[in-house]
Amino acid sequence: MSVSAGMSPAKGPVIAVVGPSGVGKDSVMSGLAVADPRLRSMRRVITRAPDAGGEDYQPVSEPEFEALVLADVFALHWRAHGLRYGIPRDIEKLRIGASGVLVNLSRAVLLQAQEVFDDFRVISVTADPEVLAQRLAGRGREDAEEVQRRLARASLALPDGLRQVYEVDNSGALCAAIVQAQAIIQAERA
Repeated sequence: MSVSAGMSPAKGPVIAVVGPSGVGKDSVMSGLAVADPRLRSMRRVITRAPDAGGEDYQPVSEPEFEALVLADVFALHWRAHGLRYGIPRDIEKLRIGASGVLVNLSRAVLLQAQEVFDDFRVISVTADPEVLAQRLAGRGREDAEEVQRRLARASLALPDGLRQVYEVDNSGALCAAIVQAQAIIQAERA
């Protein structure tokens, strides 16, 4: 991509990948990033232990997180499942020249994100309840009570007022969900 003098390179959209715990958001995001090297991924800052496993994230303590909030490091931050999550303002640098920046967001922060980012899209990843239950039990991060809480939240709707929402079913083979999400991103780019 060439850029004329005085023009800055285009910024890709922020693409929120959302869905219930265990639906495979991180797997879909990883597959999309492999399929399109111009798609970038934003690491979240989370008050989760460094050895908790799962997604690639920057672990911090509660006091460290609060210091980052006070230093205005985050474009977005929120609480969910007893943890604090943050998206650093560095996301804007990742958008430059990218076909998009993938970020795992909670449903509760989507309307705020839509206001913060000038080009914002949502890919809602879904899966059958039985599939979610198997995945949550299989990953071993939550006890049985927490698994049930997360399954109960799985059917919650996205907030009203979102302008660009696309659904991807990840009940079956992961590659099918990745192809479906990739087609959505490419269609929006065209």
